[in-house]
Amino acid sequence: MSRFAAFLFSLALLLAPASAATKKTSPQKTPSRSSSKSKPESPGIARPFAMDDNDPSVFPVISAEAVVLCDAATGRVLYEKNADQLRAVASTQKLLTALIVAEAGDLSAKVHCEKSDGMCEPTKLGSKGGETDQRYDLLKILLIKSMNDVARCLARDNAGSLEAFAAKMNAKAGEIGMKSSHFVTPNGLNAEGQHSTARDMARLALFAYRSRVIRGIVNQKTITWKYPNGHTDVFENTNKLMKYLGLCNGMKTGYTGPAGHCLVSSAADGNRQIICVVLGERERDHLWADSYRLFNWGFYQMKNAPRGEN
Repeated sequence: MSRFAAFLFSLALLLAPASAATKKTSPQKTPSRSSSKSKPESPGIARPFAMDDNDPSVFPVISAEAVVLCDAATGRVLYEKNADQLRAVASTQKLLTALIVAEAGDLSAKVHCEKSDGMCEPTKLGSKGGETDQRYDLLKILLIKSMNDVARCLARDNAGSLEAFAAKMNAKAGEIGMKSSHFVTPNGLNAEGQHSTARDMARLALFAYRSRVIRGIVNQKTITWKYPNGHTDVFENTNKLMKYLGLCNGMKTGYTGPAGHCLVSSAADGNRQIICVVLGERERDHLWADSYRLFNWGFYQMKNAPRGEN
């Protein structure tokens, strides 16, 4: 069995829905508060949320509606909450758009923008019809600043039309085991019949995490964009968790009214790596706080797991 096939097989077992695998509706057993405590991981800068209660040995209070926390190397689920609940996931599904484009290759090629690419809601780059940009540069601003018109441009460039690209998205989703997902748009804006789950987004994140192209982009905190008229803008990564948690190395944010605030993120502590999917937050700051606490708890569990469990 090839390494890739083995990876697919392990994901099928470890990230299987609760009906097909051991259901993890509550966190693993943790030591009591009287046990030795580890300090929270380096945040990078001051956080806009209180962390006084963040004992990593005790599972935190989480406000997100759906969560999956898993080992990025094996897919082993550390914690899940409403993992198979169908829901909108907003711009986090741009990871799938990026994965398809990245795997198609030829990233140095020029992409021609069309006026129709801009027929969507902000956030938008505002490229005009007839302008050209390098495919790799468009991937970067898609993942770092979450431009909706760029998603449409890349989708049309890849498949010829948005409808054809949606078919590609669903085919790719099926290929990597996202069995409960259906996609209509390349940017995650609201569309009838479009949905995913926290478990499926964790599957997507595991594959995106294995992409050198995507990992090399999502860990960048800013991007400098040069317009055809020579003007430049510096855009900050929408994933603010990288500011507050030094171990966080990227991934993708999202927000729409139906989806709430969403974040698919990754972090590494030495050779330990974790994927965290947090969906349906009502407050933006809760997105960072929940993810921060989940990562701290998850790394504590991995460091203190019985010998051989990892």
